[in-house]
Amino acid sequence: MTGYYELRHRVGFEETNFVGNVYYSHYLRWQGHCREKFLLEQAPAVLAEIVHDDLKLFTLKVDCEFYAEIAAFDELSVRMRLEELTQTQIAFAFDYVKLQDGAETLVARGSQRIACMRGPNNNTVPTRVPAQLREALAPFSTAQVA
Repeated sequence: MTGYYELRHRVGFEETNFVGNVYYSHYLRWQGHCREKFLLEQAPAVLAEIVHDDLKLFTLKVDCEFYAEIAAFDELSVRMRLEELTQTQIAFAFDYVKLQDGAETLVARGSQRIACMRGPNNNTVPTRVPAQLREALAPFSTAQVA
């Protein structure tokens, strides 16, 4: 067990700026991609509730701290861990690791907090984190569960 859920990504030219390094907003986009792929692979019933029912995952906060630059064609591992789990919210930690010739370099670290909500768009209310999602997150937890 690795202790994290991993999204592998090869950086493309369109993700870089005119200087040649990755533009900062892509790190936040990769957090979303990692979370979405996690739902698809590890909690498909929860994803179905989001798509076909009234479950919503509201992003409350995101951040990212940068340590080193990456550029086009770098191979990146986005590693997501569960940091905190309450009745209605989930906090994730993300490590962005450059993979090169068998070596790993931490290039950034981020976090994200989401709230589980239900109801129509004009009247959403907090709801418990679905059981299947709690179970799917358990292997990737360094979390305190409330």
